[in-house]
Formats: sequence, structure tokens, C-alpha cells
Amino acid sequence: MKIYLPNSAFLGNIDPFLKKMDFSHPKQLNISANKQWISIHPVVLCMVAALGLQVNPKNISSEKLEAKSKHYLQRMGLFTLLNFPTDKTIIEHESAGRFIPLTRITNSAGLTAFISEIVPLLHVEPKQAEPLKYIISELVRNVLEHAESKSAAIVSAQYYQKSNTIRFGIVDTGVGIKKTINNAYPASTHLEAIQLALTPGITGTTQRIGGTEYNAGAGLFFIKSIAQVNREFFMIYSGNAMYKLLKSEPRLKKIVPHGDPFQDRHSKGEDYPAWQGTVVGVDMALDKTKEFTGLLDLIGGVYLKEIKERKKEKYRKPRFI
Repeated sequence: MKIYLPNSAFLGNIDPFLKKMDFSHPKQLNISANKQWISIHPVVLCMVAALGLQVNPKNISSEKLEAKSKHYLQRMGLFTLLNFPTDKTIIEHESAGRFIPLTRITNSAGLTAFISEIVPLLHVEPKQAEPLKYIISELVRNVLEHAESKSAAIVSAQYYQKSNTIRFGIVDTGVGIKKTINNAYPASTHLEAIQLALTPGITGTTQRIGGTEYNAGAGLFFIKSIAQVNREFFMIYSGNAMYKLLKSEPRLKKIVPHGDPFQDRHSKGEDYPAWQGTVVGVDMALDKTKEFTGLLDLIGGVYLKEIKERKKEKYRKPRFI
């Protein structure tokens, strides 16, 4: 496998990075990078880490990193997580207020500990922390309950002071969305499976509209909608397909998420290297974050309306004249 870290790879311009990934020779991993500068979203680091954890550390290689920002990879814990030799000349700094290093979460206790640490580390206010805690909890729980990933959930986050934005990534190398959705719905492609996974009330655990008490088919829809209402990016990548929610147009004063994610402003494709598992990246601008209760009420209203309409359509009896 070969991974090239460009000078810039964030959710808005992540497509070229994804398409350049080479998954051939899965027992080896070679990491290369831009010579001048490396500036990447935490989800990119999570992907590199997830791939590296599948490979014997002896089979991980990297050209000499020359970019001035090479220290970022070490401070985010990439080389430590992969048991890869680190640069002893790099001085470690306290991460408080800037980033959450790459972390493996293998169980609910690990999730609880991670959630308790992320708020003080990022120095966010309680009302700003609630959406972030919800997003992390839902995404990690999905991995632990459905992904069947040997490396569990790989997570990372960073606060960007200039834009007052938190960017978060979570990656697994499990069975992927299509296999999970196919337990209840016959999705024929990875992109169709992603569409269903983002549709409110649909879950791979049951064909019942609205899901069950424990799996209501709401998590990914709520997470996408939180990013959407806050006019930020959200992306999900599984198999050969990627869906990316684009920022809402500034002229729109009120944003109401659609039940069908393909009706929202987005880009999508199914010509990407096949990722075994699921990748999710989310951005959240703190100065735009709505009061969490009101935000959930808005999104929940869309969710309930969509469930009601879908049930009505399913049970509508044909009329014969």
C-alpha cells in the first residue's frame, strides 16, 4: 500500500488524496509526503493509522520527511501508534487547546474516557461541547456495535484557532456500510448503501421503519444534519464510494435537512480505491454552533416527519377504480 500526504487535504479538497491511495500489496505500507508542507485533516491521519495497524511495523516504510510541518505527524501520535521510529529531535508540546492525538477506542469504557478528556483538552464551552460529544459517541458506538473491526475505532480531533473550528475524524477497517446495510436492505452498490445509512429511520439491524429501541437509524442522519445546520463539511467513505456534504449557500437564512441525503447540497462518487471499512470526517465551527437542544429539536422534527411519510407510503393501500 502507498499513501502520499499532500500539502493540503481537508474535507473540502480531500478527493485527490483519496483517489491517489494505492491499496495493492496490503502487507506493506509506504508513506510519502509533500517536501514543503503537510497540512491535513485529522481524518487523513486516522486513515493512515488504520492502514498501518494492519501491517507488521517492520513492513512500514517512509521516505525522509523534509517538510517543516513533519513534526505534526509525530505530535499527533502517528508513529507511536504504528510503532514506527520517531524523530528524537522533535520536542513534544502539551496538546491542550489544540488537538486530540490519534487514539484507538476498543470498548465503551474507552469511549467514556475519551469523551471525558476531549472537552478540557480542547477548551470548549459546554454548549459547544455537546454536539461534539454526541457526534463522537454515535460514530464510535457504530464502530463498536456494527463494524467488526479488528483495529476498533481510530479517532482524532484538532482545534483550529483561526477559523474557530474543530475537525474530527473516525476510521475503521471493518465490514463496511454495504455489508451492514445488506443485513436488512438490498443495497446493490456502496453508494446506495451510504445513501440508505444517511436516511433517517433506516438501520442495518431491521427492516422496520424507524428501527428499534436501540438502533433507530438516526445517528448518521443527525451527525450530517448537525454539520449541515452549522454550514460545515461532512464526508463518509466506504468501499469505492464517497459522499460529501457541501457547505450550505450563505444566502440561505434557514437550513432544513432533507430526509434523502442526495437532495442536500453534496458531491458523491463511486470511483475511489475500495476502502475496507468506513471513514467519517466532520467539521464544526464553534461560533456557528446552535444551542444543542434547539438543534436536536429541529433535526428530530425532520426525522419524525420523514419516518411518518415513509410509513404512510409503505402501508398506503392501492385504490382500484
